[in-house]
Amino acid sequence: MRLGLLIYGDLDTRSGGYLYDRQLVQALEAAGDQVAVISLPPRNYPRHLLDNFSTDLLTRLISANCDVLLQDELNHPSLFLINRRLKRMVSTPLVAIVHHLRSNETSRLRRFYRLIEGSYLKGLDGAIYNSPSTQQTVEALVTIPGVVALPGCDHLDASITDDEIVSRVRQPGPLKVIFIGNLIPRKGLDTLLRALAHLPLQTWSLMVIGNPEIDMRYSRAMVRLCADLGIEGQVHFLGYRSSREVTALLEDGHLLAVPSQDEGFGIVYLEAMGYGLPPLASAAGGAKDLIRHGENGYLVQPGDVEGLVALLQKLHNDRDHLTHLSLAARCTYASHPSWSQSAALVRSFLKNLPQDSL
Repeated sequence: MRLGLLIYGDLDTRSGGYLYDRQLVQALEAAGDQVAVISLPPRNYPRHLLDNFSTDLLTRLISANCDVLLQDELNHPSLFLINRRLKRMVSTPLVAIVHHLRSNETSRLRRFYRLIEGSYLKGLDGAIYNSPSTQQTVEALVTIPGVVALPGCDHLDASITDDEIVSRVRQPGPLKVIFIGNLIPRKGLDTLLRALAHLPLQTWSLMVIGNPEIDMRYSRAMVRLCADLGIEGQVHFLGYRSSREVTALLEDGHLLAVPSQDEGFGIVYLEAMGYGLPPLASAAGGAKDLIRHGENGYLVQPGDVEGLVALLQKLHNDRDHLTHLSLAARCTYASHPSWSQSAALVRSFLKNLPQDSL
């Protein structure tokens, strides 16, 4: 098949959504498909809405000459109107890769986002979902053909052994907590910091890995919050780190804590499990499709500081329980599908879309 993929910016952007898109492209190409990436400049939401009136963009989409045009659903503000014009001119099926819905994020503009996003979704011929929960969220708005293709686990070389996991967990000392995610309100770093502030300082440390430049106001507020809470000595803001550096931190840590407001799936949870780190994750969204509460990690409600405090205390004090969680997390990772398996589901779905050239 000849496929197009429309994204904002660079496919090598470091985030879970771009990782999914990148790995899916690689797996599709390995299976013999051709994938042409169409990039739009990343801008703010209002400016993206103006893309719908761009003759140049419409021309680019028509001239892509592909059997199926994939679109990262993140691009919906640029496409909710232009897709309708495109479908009047070509028969190419339009399929979204849906990681999570913008309208599910807490915002005073939530109703506006839902209006735009719903209009976009209604104009699609199909959807690729990263989790059953994401599919359910979309189908609460519209009904369109779709396939669930879970993120694969084999982009990591997580070679840690069970014995190494047990030895790490049972070493005396503070609970080594890791946060990985862009420094934006949705990821819940402020909730985690407020919870950790309730614990004795000598019982924990926190490594924060993630891009601080997406929302500089929030990033600066998190540094100030640490000072206000008196925990700045325990929190290390590391910014970007190479894959090798992140791997070293995961190999040495005890726990991943990213209590987001919402996650479509949360690839970072799966990655941490590969190194035997049980995740403290959001109960909202797709993390529950991966994490079994109290068995291989924990699910907490968004903003639940008290709940986080209780779990962090328990995991620091009960290393036997933490060991059980850690080994179960590693087992979950080991049994997860590969990217090629997920790509095979996507290929089968795309080939069965109604179009003469497929």
